[in-house]
Amino acid sequence: MRPLLRALVALGLLLATGLASATNYTLWINGRTGGGVLGNYDSWTYWGPASVEAGINKKSANWDGRGSIASQSPRIRDALDCFCTGSNWCYIATHSAGDLLIGYTLANYGGSTRSRKNAVANASGVCGNAGGTQTGWNIKWVASAAGSGGGSELADLGSWTTSEPLVQDLKVSTARAMYNHNETRGIWFYMYAGARGTLYSGLLPGQDDEVEAYHSAGGVSGNSGRSLCNPGDWFCDDLRLGTDTNQGGSTKWAWHSVAFRDDGEDYNHYTNGSWGGIVSVMRTAMVANAR
Repeated sequence: MRPLLRALVALGLLLATGLASATNYTLWINGRTGGGVLGNYDSWTYWGPASVEAGINKKSANWDGRGSIASQSPRIRDALDCFCTGSNWCYIATHSAGDLLIGYTLANYGGSTRSRKNAVANASGVCGNAGGTQTGWNIKWVASAAGSGGGSELADLGSWTTSEPLVQDLKVSTARAMYNHNETRGIWFYMYAGARGTLYSGLLPGQDDEVEAYHSAGGVSGNSGRSLCNPGDWFCDDLRLGTDTNQGGSTKWAWHSVAFRDDGEDYNHYTNGSWGGIVSVMRTAMVANAR
């Protein structure tokens, strides 16, 4: 075989190997209370049956759901290193405090040098080195159901165990000051906001899902929460879809867009061990788009 032909064949094999090794994953980051086995990316206790479709090559990036955001970020960084480096790319789905956790992680570590990993995890959830380094992670976008990036008034009012480190982080002013919410490393956050609030509705401003008010679930910027509702509500301003400025002038954080607003007030906060509540809407979108 002539040298030029050999070189072309070798190049073709190299390209084919590179394409074959590139894999997309869908990482699911739980919220408060946790549930899944730490380090086990196939443990779905928090969400529901593992057999349910939830995006391509789904992995559960479990954290304890009780510790502080800073203390739990290393677990998320391990998951991102495992599945979102090298030739691999990730879609991210979060629920509740998982939104605060991925936001914090991207803002503070999304520009750091990462070792490329082989997507084969040990019992602690750490993957082996594949060789080389890169800056940040390969993330296509983030979807967030009942996002807590703006905190919850329930934390401020002591509705949960106040000695829990995560509850301290979930206070509205604390969550909003924790990191630069506009720094997403150019990655879009698509927000899914539920409005079937009942038990705690009197404690939360505007529309809510019993835990997160629209100001947080809708990715609305500012140092404090505000009252936002569905169109037609006479008592507060509208949370508008997409990146549009809300009625009354409030805006979303950069790279945040409202993908779903619960105009029918059909979806509450809770998964109920069956991919339920507002997570059900996001899961359907992940199945359709995370491929």
